[in-house]
Amino acid sequence: MKEQGTGSELLYQLDDKPPFLEAVFAALQHVLASFVGIITPTLIIGGVLGLGEHIPYLISMALIVSGVGTFIQARRPWGIGSGMVCVQGTSFAFLSSVLAAGFIAKGKGGGPEEILSLIVGVCFLGAFVEIVLSQFIGKLRRIVTPLVTGIVITIIGASLIKVGVTDLAGGFKAPDFGSGANLALGGFVLVTIIMLNRSSNAWLRLSSIIIGLIAGCVVAAFIGKLSFGNLAALPAISIPVPFKYGFSFDWSAFLPIALIYLITAIESTGDLTANCLISKRPIKGDEYIGRIKGGVFADGLNSMLAAAFNTFPNTTFSQNNGVIQLTGVASRYVGYFIAGILVILGLFPIIGGVLQMIPKPVLGGATLIMFGTVAAAGIKILASEPLGRRSMLIMAVAFGTGLGVALNPEVLSQMPKVVQNIFGSAITTGGLSAIILSLILPEEDASQTASVESVAKSEIADAIDPIKT
Repeated sequence: MKEQGTGSELLYQLDDKPPFLEAVFAALQHVLASFVGIITPTLIIGGVLGLGEHIPYLISMALIVSGVGTFIQARRPWGIGSGMVCVQGTSFAFLSSVLAAGFIAKGKGGGPEEILSLIVGVCFLGAFVEIVLSQFIGKLRRIVTPLVTGIVITIIGASLIKVGVTDLAGGFKAPDFGSGANLALGGFVLVTIIMLNRSSNAWLRLSSIIIGLIAGCVVAAFIGKLSFGNLAALPAISIPVPFKYGFSFDWSAFLPIALIYLITAIESTGDLTANCLISKRPIKGDEYIGRIKGGVFADGLNSMLAAAFNTFPNTTFSQNNGVIQLTGVASRYVGYFIAGILVILGLFPIIGGVLQMIPKPVLGGATLIMFGTVAAAGIKILASEPLGRRSMLIMAVAFGTGLGVALNPEVLSQMPKVVQNIFGSAITTGGLSAIILSLILPEEDASQTASVESVAKSEIADAIDPIKT
């Protein structure tokens, strides 16, 4: 343990081994911060695609694979992994593309097993994209710039907000959709999360979403919207079975998934760099490059494992960097404890069964703010960039085309089915538009951009001045 006055903010450095109780306590904080993020995409996908009785098993697999992936990142076997506390969890970024793949299978008359078979197939093969790209991560950053990444993340968040609002109102095709009780329940969860998030207590902020869900479930139980009647039919333990639902493939489902793997590789690089900073490791040189390559490689491998064991793509969770800052524990050995806790939670399907019973308005109240946060994160990235005429044009076209097809899918109704499936995704259309325009539009001269910004600031100041006086 570090002595006070050494100038380090960390109680335990990367390779220190904390005592058992301290390691378990730090691990529990990481699990608390990531648990909702790990299971929520599965709840949404299962609910929207009608996967019903399969949901508890899928949640169990998501937790087990997250545990295994976190262990790989911390242990770094054969150089695979970052060698840091990088909690792996189901990625929200893939949600729209996974749902699109599910609807493709459903449109062909497929049931839950056919839906999962196609999702598993395209996600498994798509993981190779990230694995290969991990070895060229430096060059990739010259193609997928912060501008492109910000645009895609904003579109992901904006396109998912509809899912959150639908759940808040009661869920797709619910008989009481939009009822006052549903809206009040979802609103209560939303307000609870906002209030906790603004608390001066760091642990309340960290736990705001999970506390909001628990509070919402308590209220739902009082008004008769919560029932645990089906839990008795669940098996005592979940046994991981590779490719339990089969393996199938469709190009139109694969391409949007592949694009998200491309973006995720860049996003994970940012999260891993932040982790290096917080963990007091170099952010340049051979050690840094090795950690980034190994970390992104592990992201791809963990997503491949996720598909093989019937769950959805994984990524490095950024919120756990905040936990390292709060606890002052950067020891990678804590990652082993996190992994163990997640695997134990995943082995018992009753956990997934209980989570499946969360009423839709309660879940919607939480996911609405989570998806809004995703969009806000994209806007934050864009705001950090100099936005000249070129950047504004790229943003305009990407948002226009991406959100355009999301708001009015009928615009592609006269096109071949394969075109509808690929470009009906807001992420694919907007993301490809941003990438292509970034490659073909010449860069602006820095002085031009500065001039445009100064003129804009001057005009804003002139507009505000009369209001002040």
